[in-house]
Amino acid sequence: MSGLARQLESLGIALGQRDEGTQAHCRRVELLSLRLSLRCGLSAGERARLVIAARLHDFGKMGIADAILLKPNGLLPDEWEAMKVHSILGQRICDRLAHRDAQQIGLIVRHHHEAYDGSGYPDGLSGERIPLCSRIISVADVYDAMTSTRPYHMGCSHERAMEILRSECGKFDPQVFAQFERMSNAVIRELG
Repeated sequence: MSGLARQLESLGIALGQRDEGTQAHCRRVELLSLRLSLRCGLSAGERARLVIAARLHDFGKMGIADAILLKPNGLLPDEWEAMKVHSILGQRICDRLAHRDAQQIGLIVRHHHEAYDGSGYPDGLSGERIPLCSRIISVADVYDAMTSTRPYHMGCSHERAMEILRSECGKFDPQVFAQFERMSNAVIRELG
């Protein structure tokens, strides 16, 4: 087993001990992101970085207090500010990976909550200033968060999630979202 594989396995065990729900979410986002990356034409190297970043995108939540992370209802403004730090903490984790592209992976994680219209965090990037891999993870992340039950909300149906995503289209790269919509509809047909 490579040094990177051991690191990823160790991080996965640590996150699973802390929050099994986030660990499962990260795995689903990884799979959705990989499928979406194939539709978006990423190279093999870009896909390799994306897969690692998607798997680790919420690992910074290990540094968020349980009272905030597991709160069963809405976060107060100061709690929301504390939660937003998880993408920066995630970048710090990724920057130390035993991988030649560790810093690039860290930047992908840092920017997975940036919004295409510039309203995201932590840096308020917009449009194509946001790394493409981050834009891909963003769509997969929000979709999975909406369709999965969490301590603070029940998951919604695929149809409802897509309706919400369409209503917030300015937040997502329109080309990435169009590919996600085609992909998700194809998956639903396959499973239907």
